[in-house]
Amino acid sequence: MSDTPGNSASSRDQAPAKGDVTLRIDGPVAHVTFDRPAARNAMTFAMYARLGEICDELEGRDDLRAIVFRGAGGAFVAGTDISEFTQFTGGEDGVTYEARIDETLTRLTRLPAPTLAVIDGAAVGGGLAISAACDLRIVTPRARFGVPIARTVGNTLSAANIARLIRALGDGPVRQMLLLSVLLDGETVHRLGFAGACVPEAELEAEAARQVARLCEAAPLTIRACRDLFARLADSAPDDRDVIARVYGSRDFREGVSAFTQKRKPEWQGI
Repeated sequence: MSDTPGNSASSRDQAPAKGDVTLRIDGPVAHVTFDRPAARNAMTFAMYARLGEICDELEGRDDLRAIVFRGAGGAFVAGTDISEFTQFTGGEDGVTYEARIDETLTRLTRLPAPTLAVIDGAAVGGGLAISAACDLRIVTPRARFGVPIARTVGNTLSAANIARLIRALGDGPVRQMLLLSVLLDGETVHRLGFAGACVPEAELEAEAARQVARLCEAAPLTIRACRDLFARLADSAPDDRDVIARVYGSRDFREGVSAFTQKRKPEWQGI
């Protein structure tokens, strides 16, 4: 996706191996696309940094009425690229990483217009977290949601991230996702209230356009006030740095990353 001077958008040169996050602004609507389809849009650290730059560009704008997030090529975001964790050397690396993720997700909740995640395919790990940070979600039946870290990498989420998921999905489903590595489909998360609509893939963009049109027609001060109050209500989380450092500094986390990159089953030892 490229931008032209006439549509007030921005993008960067594509880097296929590491992916990109692109921004296009069409009148009062901003479109953000996670663009690494060969890896189901798994987020590299460079992509997270680019998402932060897009937040920089969008923050403070008063001309936007909706911001739409979607993935390229039949997936939303399939988590964080596990190869990025191979450079971690101890628990503090995990604390820094989770803090950076929390900061990015918080910035998404504070963007100047309602956010809509348009989800087809995988929205797991970081992808689930990004979608949960949005105000609204539309899904397809084949969309998949979960955080299967207990059987894959052996890391943890932050307290703020878990709290955000519980608010969006409910305590029971989040426990199933985290403790049993359950993946939920689009119809299930729609029934849970996580998604406002579950439509066939062919109808996804039409439904997104319909919801964006409703946002553009709504009273802007009312929308802004509601979003401000939602953010204030969500503004507390316990200190979790000791827990995060313990997990990311463990032998099991190193084993999980190694096993994932080697495409074998991890051998957990609880240390």
